[in-house]
Amino acid sequence: MIWCGCPHQLKNMSIRGLKKKQPKTFKVRIITVDAEMEFSCEMKWKGKDLFDLVCRALGLRETWFFGLQYTIKGMCTWLKMDKKVLDQEIPKEDPISFHFLAKFYPEKVEEELLQEITQHLFFLQVKKQILNEEIYCSPEATVLLASYAVQAKYGDYDPNFHEPGFLAHDELLPKRVLRQYQLTAEMWEEKITAWYAEHRGIARDEAEMNYLKIAQDLEMYGVNYFPIAQNKNHTDLLLGVDAKGIHIYSINNRFSPNKSFEWSSIRNISCSEKELTIKPLDKKAEVFKFFSSQLKVNKLIFQLCIGNHDLFMRRRKVDSIEIQQMKAQAREEKARKKMENQRLAREKQLREEAERAKEELERRLFQLEDEARQANEALLRSQEAAELLAEKAQIAEEEAKLLAQNAAEAEQERQRLEITALKSKEEKRQMEQKMREAELIAVKLVKESDRRAKEAEHLKQDLHEAREAERKAKQKLLDITRLNYPHMAKYPQYSPGDSRDANFDKGSIKLDLKDIDLKRLSFEIERERLDYLEKSRKFEDRLKELKSEIHALKLEEKQAGLYSHWNEVLGSLDRSLGSAPSWMKTFETGDSLDVNLQRPFPAYLLNTASSWPCTNKTQHTVPVEKSSSQANSLAASSVGTGSRKQIIKVQQHDSDVIYI
Repeated sequence: MIWCGCPHQLKNMSIRGLKKKQPKTFKVRIITVDAEMEFSCEMKWKGKDLFDLVCRALGLRETWFFGLQYTIKGMCTWLKMDKKVLDQEIPKEDPISFHFLAKFYPEKVEEELLQEITQHLFFLQVKKQILNEEIYCSPEATVLLASYAVQAKYGDYDPNFHEPGFLAHDELLPKRVLRQYQLTAEMWEEKITAWYAEHRGIARDEAEMNYLKIAQDLEMYGVNYFPIAQNKNHTDLLLGVDAKGIHIYSINNRFSPNKSFEWSSIRNISCSEKELTIKPLDKKAEVFKFFSSQLKVNKLIFQLCIGNHDLFMRRRKVDSIEIQQMKAQAREEKARKKMENQRLAREKQLREEAERAKEELERRLFQLEDEARQANEALLRSQEAAELLAEKAQIAEEEAKLLAQNAAEAEQERQRLEITALKSKEEKRQMEQKMREAELIAVKLVKESDRRAKEAEHLKQDLHEAREAERKAKQKLLDITRLNYPHMAKYPQYSPGDSRDANFDKGSIKLDLKDIDLKRLSFEIERERLDYLEKSRKFEDRLKELKSEIHALKLEEKQAGLYSHWNEVLGSLDRSLGSAPSWMKTFETGDSLDVNLQRPFPAYLLNTASSWPCTNKTQHTVPVEKSSSQANSLAASSVGTGSRKQIIKVQQHDSDVIYI
């Protein structure tokens, strides 16, 4: 029978059919240890449907260890597999959150955990429980477990890559351990890295398995604790359920159970409201009854006991075909991974060897390049050295020629110096001769000065005697004048020697002959003084010549060592000149001695204008025709005055005696 209708009616019917076929859904968030997933579930789905969906999404086949956990009214509860999800007491939220966690723990992780994903999920959950201090672990074991966790995460330790501080952002140790030991993060990292470096070559799944092997030996591993009491009023005990059985703990000790019931020794477990009964296999043994705070707690304990007991019995039975296939696949996978790891290890080793060989070749290449560079540099240096040596050879040849020329010049200079030395020796000898002559002259001058001093003393004595004779003559003349010319007594001021009488009889007055001797002495003294001055001038000129010659010899004979001797000679000459007697210095000052000698003696030259002394005070200057004796006396008066006119000054004094 074929039903026919219009196309519009068929379209409406298909749309209504589709609407009826689309079921109602709700959203679910699944939180694993390291990820989150969201699913759309049908309203009629049971817990097993959702659980299988999650397991398929994760690729998990060992589903009997896991479950979906949720929290309601502060209590953690597992989702029931045989009831609808929405019919259970779940949180009213959108999406509904469930935690995918291990509900039951294996007795021996190495034998029971077949899949790598199962092993990884257990590793992450146990690690989290240790870090959250849900499972107690000693500090030493904690550091070792942390090193395996680092090996599983980072692979083999490489000091060039894993520098200090690479674990700063990883949570590896429980806070209890960090508080117990006051160590810095760098110190903890150093301890963990020391263990981590020893795990070289261990793959990630192997490191996780080693982590679980150590963790399964901990007292609190895989135990679910519930507060219980042996009566209805007190909760002073803890009941623990794990893969091995049921354990009773004190409230303050979760490590050592007070009493244990293994699954093999339990005959029956019954639950009624808040009471839970454990019947041992031995009928004579006491039945253990306890109470919990809520009926939900009793049901949860009962579910955990049933699940752990079923796993306990399954381990002791022959494996099912599925389990056998999984174990075979796991063995094959392990063998394959082992071979792969070995292959990778060989390849890694070969790669490391190749890298080392490459590094060695690079090092050798660098060394050869360095040697070649050094050889090139050495060759360049050798070429430069050769050029430099050639240049030096040319310079040396030129220097040799120059040295030969200098040697010839030096030989000429040596000969010249020898000649100069001979001349210097001759000049030195002559100079020494001159110095000896100068010394002799100085000695003669000293002797002459001594003789002159003695003569000066004699002259002074003669002068004194002459003055005394003059005084006596004057006194005698006065006495004669008073006797012969008594009328001249009233003129005492007139000197007899100054008579201006033209007719005065010279023969009547007898002068002392010493007046003539005095003139002679004055003339001789003046002549000797002039001779001494002339000799002194000549001696000074000679000394100046000697000094100039000595100075020239000093410049030529600096290395001869005659400076001290010349200085001594010059000093002796200066001292000899400076030791001249004082009367020589007196002669040098002019004609003061001559003036002193001539002042008291009148010349007795009469004025031709009058024969008597003049009465007025006039001065007459008359020219005089000098005789030889008078020229000498006048020359004495003109010494030191230059080309002065030789005149005689005649002055009339009060005594009318004319002095020249």
